[in-house]
Amino acid sequence: MDDPVIEGLDVYRVGGAVRDAYLGWPVSDTDWVVVGATPEAMRRRGFKPVGRDFPVFLHPETHEEYALARTERKSGHGYTGFTVHARPDVTLEEDLARRDLTINAMAETPDGQLVDPHGGLADLRARTLRHVSPAFVEDPLRVLRTARFLARYDHLGFTIADETRALMRQLARSGELEHLVAERVWTETEKALAEPSPAAYFRALHDCQALAALLPELADDERWLDTALGRLDRLPAMLEASDRRCWRWARLVEHLGDEAREAIAERLRLPRVYRDLARQVALTRWLWQATVIDADSVQRWLDDIDAWRRPERVAPLVGLLQREAPPHGVAVAHGWAAARQVAPQPLLAAGYRGAALGEALTRERRVRLAEALAIG
Repeated sequence: MDDPVIEGLDVYRVGGAVRDAYLGWPVSDTDWVVVGATPEAMRRRGFKPVGRDFPVFLHPETHEEYALARTERKSGHGYTGFTVHARPDVTLEEDLARRDLTINAMAETPDGQLVDPHGGLADLRARTLRHVSPAFVEDPLRVLRTARFLARYDHLGFTIADETRALMRQLARSGELEHLVAERVWTETEKALAEPSPAAYFRALHDCQALAALLPELADDERWLDTALGRLDRLPAMLEASDRRCWRWARLVEHLGDEAREAIAERLRLPRVYRDLARQVALTRWLWQATVIDADSVQRWLDDIDAWRRPERVAPLVGLLQREAPPHGVAVAHGWAAARQVAPQPLLAAGYRGAALGEALTRERRVRLAEALAIG
């Protein structure tokens, strides 16, 4: 590699970049491991240290991550309960041995020679997610990570190795999952929601009994869970890719009561956008489950989702309604188009002010809704 910054360093491309290259996927981010160096030597070459827990540095020009080879020893609970040793005598093989799955424990020299001490390439070709070593059980976050990788590769035919599933169940039974901080649980879950097969993530967690520890509200009823997972991709048309995660989450929890949804939101410290959309979809669910809809129910729904101040919320929710109950969706779309034409200016000109103005707006909107629904 013709790079004066790393000339003389013993460096290897590692992890996801190697895995995805052998899968034939585009590689966007590349991580490197440096063997035989010290933090001081890295800084002298212009590398910028990042993070506090691990000896990781950013290349001064490419900004790619270069981590010193390290080993880890369990010293406490949770994913942070480790003592890290990054010394010049740590070998590449020792660094790879601490990784979670064999497909993530491959490395390449800068000229493309594969270093694969744990059979990662064979597992990649066999479409198998397999743990590197029994040390897998030392980090409870690996249960979620393995499930997330299944969500990423399930459509390619990947499965979790039986012995790895057994270790995931062992971790779930150990109580270690309870020591994961909410932010890390949500980070892995949010990433899984963006993967091609998000249902595989929740199913894998359920199968190893981790879902009962992390999201008991979802795990309590097998039938409801299956139904919820089956609708994760029943979304409104024309969503931005970045919106799919939020909508998938809302569809996952839409059947839960307000108390259960809020309990999950508080426990995982969900962002406000996820909480709000989950509530809006739950309200819309009641609308499409109704045998008959009328002006009162539609107006109440529009009020509950704050449609008059946040009109941008209506179209995607109507899109969901049209998917789940097409006749109701068409009727509500007509009603909304009519009701939103009611403007306050004529009422102001007629002398309405304050609470009286609000009441008059509500009455006029109700009339327009009733007319539109009757025509529809």
